[in-house]
Amino acid sequence: MATEKAFLEIEGGERIPCLFNPTQLRISRANSWQGDSLPGSGVPRLRYVGASSGVMELDLFFDTTSDGTPVTKHTGKILALMDIDPSLPGSDESRHQVRPPYVTFHWGDLHAFKAVVSELELTFTYFSASGVPLRATMRVALRQYEPSDAFGPQNPTSGTPQPQRVHRVQSGETLDRIAARYYGDSTQWRTLADANGLGDPLAVRPGTLLSVPRLQS
Repeated sequence: MATEKAFLEIEGGERIPCLFNPTQLRISRANSWQGDSLPGSGVPRLRYVGASSGVMELDLFFDTTSDGTPVTKHTGKILALMDIDPSLPGSDESRHQVRPPYVTFHWGDLHAFKAVVSELELTFTYFSASGVPLRATMRVALRQYEPSDAFGPQNPTSGTPQPQRVHRVQSGETLDRIAARYYGDSTQWRTLADANGLGDPLAVRPGTLLSVPRLQS
């Protein structure tokens, strides 16, 4: 069974697929409390003054060493999510009422809140001999756009996917050897090939990160 691929859905319906599923997601929320300090008094009683938007952080990995194309063709699409889009509903350039689009992160049964890209950090980690970037990592912070019950209590029978494992290919390794290491069965190489979109199971370059899905029981 092929592993579900994560993707970002842009306002309007366009999708940006993730080359590799993230290995972890970080969710943070904050409530604001306030207490007035008075001279000569002790610790004040706090009063609730409101909630802050939730933030989801994810680390994405990009690698185009297999075909030699610039990795920027993928990273550029996510960078563009921080640019204003005058075609969005409610935009009025004459009044300077324009904004970037909101996005939603999806991964199988997991659907995050609508969010905007509030912060992004891109690092190119590998280049070709001519200076073309072929590998990159990106930290993306998605700030909640509107009220949502995403990441609230979940039905334990809803089929939430098991956490993914990631394997960095070493020199001389093949998919069947990697399958034998994780599954105890070299014939499960096709599971790895399907999960990572590999057409040729022998063309796995050293240094490539492979998603290693857990087998369905």
